[in-house]
Amino acid sequence: NAYVPTDAQTGLIGTPLTVLGIFLGGKIIAGEIDKRTLEIAYTVPGGAHRIWISKLIVCVLTLVVAEALLATVAYYFFTDYPLGALYGAMQSALFYLVLSMSLAALFKSEASGGLVVIVVLLLNWLFTGFGANQIRISPFWNPAVLLGRGRDPADVLAWTVQNRIGFLFAIAAVIAMGFTRAERREKLL
Repeated sequence: NAYVPTDAQTGLIGTPLTVLGIFLGGKIIAGEIDKRTLEIAYTVPGGAHRIWISKLIVCVLTLVVAEALLATVAYYFFTDYPLGALYGAMQSALFYLVLSMSLAALFKSEASGGLVVIVVLLLNWLFTGFGANQIRISPFWNPAVLLGRGRDPADVLAWTVQNRIGFLFAIAAVIAMGFTRAERREKLL
């Protein structure tokens, strides 16, 4: 079967990017625990969060480069797609990146955090029918699927704005929770 434009956001670009985000996210805070350098991180002037913010920025830049490569391959070899698909793919990758970071800090292990995030990802795919069901509270929200089914474009635009803004807040909240957990030295050490 040939790929269609609605497959680009979730299947061709979003899924590999999300898997990379999960892998990178676990290393931001829990990587310090696994390498036994957490005590050194707490001695940084201004707080250990400065290290983790810079690591988070590097991970986001890595995702941007990976998305550019995936998007180029998807466009030239599989199908064309709307530009909004690039943001949708990045949204899911960023959400699972910060979720992996926070859960790895909570469980004090890259592997444990990654396993829990994989379970959350599989549940998300199960509830959305691997992209067939579009649920507004899913980070993999793809408005092109609903537009292809003849839904009213005004409704789809409103739902898309709700999803995008909601996940910006969700990403910020998960980052804050992860950093708050990581700043509790006694719990992490």
